[in-house]
Amino acid sequence: MTLGRRVAAEFVGTAFLVAAVIGSGIAASRLSPDDIGLQLLENSLITGAALVALILALQPVSAAFNPVVTVAEVILGLVRKEDALPVIAAQFAGGFLGAVVANLMFDLDAVTISTHERTGSDLWLGEVVATLGLLLVIFGSVRSGRTDTVAYAVGGYITAAYWFTSSTSFANPAVTVSRIFSDTFAGIAPSSVPVFVLMQLVGGALAVVVVRALYPRETLHALDATQETAA
Repeated sequence: MTLGRRVAAEFVGTAFLVAAVIGSGIAASRLSPDDIGLQLLENSLITGAALVALILALQPVSAAFNPVVTVAEVILGLVRKEDALPVIAAQFAGGFLGAVVANLMFDLDAVTISTHERTGSDLWLGEVVATLGLLLVIFGSVRSGRTDTVAYAVGGYITAAYWFTSSTSFANPAVTVSRIFSDTFAGIAPSSVPVFVLMQLVGGALAVVVVRALYPRETLHALDATQETAA
């Protein structure tokens, strides 16, 4: 698998993911202006469905779309250290493009800085839990040799985590930063982002410990093997 292809897949996939998150949030707020619960339901279902589709399409190349996942892949030996930085850069760049496109699709300014403050120890704990669970779902599927289930597991988990975590499960630094650039339903104020990202990193670190404790090393490279075969 060439690095260029991985970088391109991460850029495209993260762009579409962020466009789905922000775009569905805008659509939900317009279609159901008086029902926040229905807005969240619409936003969560579209995000989960988009994740399933994107992972199914791009998994043979690269389908992390998430810097925490990429760092965990490095720690677990699935991605080379020297490949991680360009992959993560592509995730952030793709996320920004996705935010801009989502804004433009709904006739908004290309960039509108969010004023939606999301702060408090309850939300921070929610981000730890959301990210821990996401990585457990991903690497639990990989290390148990069921890479063909990752797309459905991740899509289902994120849809659920929108509801059972207090933070609505950002669980992704690239998506979190990208949501700064849309002052809409899915947005997050810049001042709220640093602690969100820190808690996501904490959740990711805990997930690596849990995955190593629960799953044997012999399936560590299952995802790489599947990707190389598919390529």
